[in-house]
Amino acid sequence: MNTFAQAADALAVTPLLNCLLREAAAPAGEPVAGRAVHRLRASGRLLRVRTGHRPAAPELWSGATWRPLGHSGLVDLTVQEMRAATGRTNAALAAEMTASRTAVEALLAARACAPPPDDPWLRSEQALVMGHPFHPAPKARSGGGPPAAWLRYAPEAYARFPLILLGVREDAVIDDGDTKALDALGEAPSGYRLLPAHPWQLDLTHHLPAVRTAFAEGRLVRLGTTPWQARATSSVRTVHIPGRPLRAGATGATGATGATGGTEHAGGTGATGDLFLKFSLEVQITNDVRRMRRHELRHVRRTDPLVAAAFRAMGGSAAWLTERGHRTVRGLDEVFPVLVRDGLDAHVVPGATAVLAAALPEGFDGSPLDRLTDPLPWWSAYLGCVVQPVLEAYARHGVAVECHLQNTLVAVDADGIPVQAVFRDTEGAKVIPWMSREAAWQRLVYCLVVNNLTEIAGTLAHRFPGAAGELWSAARREFERCDKECGLSGTEVEALLTAPTVPGKASLLSRWIDADGTDPCYLPAPNPLAVRPPVMGRRSSRPGQ
Repeated sequence: MNTFAQAADALAVTPLLNCLLREAAAPAGEPVAGRAVHRLRASGRLLRVRTGHRPAAPELWSGATWRPLGHSGLVDLTVQEMRAATGRTNAALAAEMTASRTAVEALLAARACAPPPDDPWLRSEQALVMGHPFHPAPKARSGGGPPAAWLRYAPEAYARFPLILLGVREDAVIDDGDTKALDALGEAPSGYRLLPAHPWQLDLTHHLPAVRTAFAEGRLVRLGTTPWQARATSSVRTVHIPGRPLRAGATGATGATGATGGTEHAGGTGATGDLFLKFSLEVQITNDVRRMRRHELRHVRRTDPLVAAAFRAMGGSAAWLTERGHRTVRGLDEVFPVLVRDGLDAHVVPGATAVLAAALPEGFDGSPLDRLTDPLPWWSAYLGCVVQPVLEAYARHGVAVECHLQNTLVAVDADGIPVQAVFRDTEGAKVIPWMSREAAWQRLVYCLVVNNLTEIAGTLAHRFPGAAGELWSAARREFERCDKECGLSGTEVEALLTAPTVPGKASLLSRWIDADGTDPCYLPAPNPLAVRPPVMGRRSSRPGQ
């Protein structure tokens, strides 16, 4: 096995093992010498793993000895266990698990041959080689073809590429919201409006009868490609467009909408502000085919103004990247929509550098965690930036932002200390009473506590093993402070801080039973915020430990 294959196997084992331990196993005694034994619930078999923030090196008890499992062996074990637990088979998911590991190997090889970006924010966006740490197949690209077909668009391979420019005949264009920034990206012929397209999406859909007809009838025309390159970000289908000189003759192009709600007009400066563009992509990534559905676009248009207003009303440093509007073509409105999202330039506080929170556990060159000698001041600053605006938006404005790690950016000062949180992705935001308060709170607790804070705290505790208890004591104090200052009902935070468990997303089970990606299964996970009495260590009598 070559170096890339070995590294890919290790990286692919971790998220699948996390899923199996969270969803299908229970501890069988206390860890001994850095190893922990778990009993698989359905089969009763014993699985031993190396402990730590990222469990590794799984071994299966054969009845006489511990047998090491690579990724393929772990896939086989997972398939057997899930079939025994549910009475169902899912060959497609098993294939995705294998494909995810193949993708990781391809990404590692591609990264070794490509120069990383200079921008530390972009390095963080493009750092997620392992991906979601609790998903059975985080890097599968089902429907996207072999790696050779998609590596050129992969953020993990440092991808940057020109966008395809299409013209949409004016009687076929659908505009909703503020889409003027799109008109500054190029020039459309008379009677047409400019529509950028992701080249991968066009590759995947150009053969569809409806697409071919649109081009044949002149509702769509090809205008070439952008002279500049878009940069792939962590979600794959969303790209970043750096600020550029305003093209000759462009008028009314808008830059980023600031945290105070004002809009900067590029015409006054001779340049466009940076922005993000989100596209449909006929590829399944994690739980869903990443096509923007009509109802999702409608949700964004009615939800985003409420979320943006909530962040303006809070008046602090926390920022929301507004999704101003979208443009598409009638009859292909789910195939070629492009959603315009604010860029970072007008939101990040002066002198600070934004990094993607999801990249902090994975690590990247320039990570602020690499400079830490004491995790507590950094962690306290992170809590102050992230927890307060999330709880305040919920308590005072009825908005639950989907603050998981991939939707959270943290801006750090010159010393690497967090000074601001920037949140994004209206598609995942929930508004009360459009969603019940109970359901919104459950989703918020999962995103904030389980997905976000637990991963960051675990990373810090791995680097500073003696700090784990202090980290969660500080988190409890932050929740208690926010409860008093934000005017929460009292019962929600009080219940959270005393509950033995919190909702953990069960991605393996959800995918195995083909649950709707917008309505996944949740299982109870240990609540790190709850105070627990100390437990005396005891040796396990499990075999071979």
